[in-house]
Amino acid sequence: MSTENEFRSGFVAIVGRPNTGKSTLVNALVGSKVVITSPHPNTTRHAIRGIVNEPDFQAILVDTPGVHKPKTLLGKRLNAVVEESLDSVDVIIICLPADEESGAGDQYIIDEIAKHPRSKKIALVTKTDLTSKANLATRLASIMAMAKGFTWDEIVPVSAATHEQIDLLKKLIGQQLKPGPEFYPTNMRSDQSVEQLICELIREAALRDARQELPHSIVVTIDEMSEREKTGSRPFFDIHATVHVERDSQRAILLGHQGSQLKDIGMRARADIERELEARIFLGLHIKVSKEWQRDSKLLDKLGFAEN
Repeated sequence: MSTENEFRSGFVAIVGRPNTGKSTLVNALVGSKVVITSPHPNTTRHAIRGIVNEPDFQAILVDTPGVHKPKTLLGKRLNAVVEESLDSVDVIIICLPADEESGAGDQYIIDEIAKHPRSKKIALVTKTDLTSKANLATRLASIMAMAKGFTWDEIVPVSAATHEQIDLLKKLIGQQLKPGPEFYPTNMRSDQSVEQLICELIREAALRDARQELPHSIVVTIDEMSEREKTGSRPFFDIHATVHVERDSQRAILLGHQGSQLKDIGMRARADIERELEARIFLGLHIKVSKEWQRDSKLLDKLGFAEN
């Protein structure tokens, strides 16, 4: 028999269509940047875990890639990541933007959620800062009606951008978890490796000015990372990384005139990495054309998108 003051823990999958605010939400809940964000759809490509540590509970957030109709082998593997994430979580949160109408894509994901009866289900109405209160009331009613074969455990309007109702959402997540142990040390914010985080921060810097098809074609790998002998108060790392694209024309865009664009990407990424690692770094970036890597199973495996 559980008591009110028992410590609770569990896994929480955050799902939704691309670009519905999932990554911004994870960062807001964790209280620091553990997932990169971008206005481009499908920025998240792995089930990255952010860890929410509170005095009475620990929630492991699984930030999943946006569910979409796949056009490439990569797209199919990203959807498979979401399906796998839903199989073993205690709570499923679907992000539904307040400033958009739901269509077949949202209904498809909600119907998939219904196939997991043991998981608690929260409908999160995101980006409430972008709509009026009257429109929000209508949106909440329509979302309530989309649950078929189950009832939402909670429907919560939030704005991760302004932090509105984020603390309330944290509390509600804790209430939905079962009594359990701490899975991770309380000082951990994510289970990503340092190398994964660096790759993502470089990709985020490259995405910032990306256009058209380019965002989907960028992936980053670490070639070498070493630490110099410590001479000051902060460690110093030498990092060499490769930014992969699919075509020569994309390489030219990222390189820019006389390398100016790549230099800007490196400066932005270096500042972000130094802040997150609390260290000084040298960052060397190289662009490589890995032709049609999104459709090549061997290249996908090599670049970290292996089938499970």
